[in-house]
Amino acid sequence: MDDVRLLVAALDAELVAFPAEIEGFGRLVTGPGKLKGAVGLTRALTAQTYDEIVVVGTGGAIDPRLGAAVYEVTAAVQHDVTDIDGIVGQHVSMPARVETRAVDAAPRRVLDEVTIATGDHFVDDAEAVATIRPLGASMVDMETYAYIWVAQEFGVPIRVLKAVSDRAQDDAITDWRTAVTACSAQLWEVFRADYGV
Repeated sequence: MDDVRLLVAALDAELVAFPAEIEGFGRLVTGPGKLKGAVGLTRALTAQTYDEIVVVGTGGAIDPRLGAAVYEVTAAVQHDVTDIDGIVGQHVSMPARVETRAVDAAPRRVLDEVTIATGDHFVDDAEAVATIRPLGASMVDMETYAYIWVAQEFGVPIRVLKAVSDRAQDDAITDWRTAVTACSAQLWEVFRADYGV
């Protein structure tokens, strides 16, 4: 029996280069942010069993060495939480770091691996970046930590592909709006090559 996978994105704009239907894949657009990401993915995994979750989307590069490319996210931290001692990135009841677990399957393109910092606000200033960089992340977004955590709770392997859309500095939201279509095309190229669709 063929695997059934779930293609996940936070926003429709991130899937604009993808066909509306892809054989062997369900499709889910959760909306932006950790809560929408967690609830949307939980509903999908409660309704149907999937062999793998494949997340595609955009992220801001906070490591200046990252170019305008697609990266494989292998871990996520939260940049907008503190524990009772005020330590940034530590939550009072959630793990400080979650890691992906992809399916061992057909050969895939070798992509540079990154850790992403997830938070419920769009990062667009140097001060925020300076606070986030010590957490060990190279990119920022608003959903990945939640997606990985939910996938772990359900025991479903997850793969996360992120295209750099902006530099998480001044006017980053303008940069994102300009770049999202090109990022979607980059993501589709990697996705199509890796999954043979």
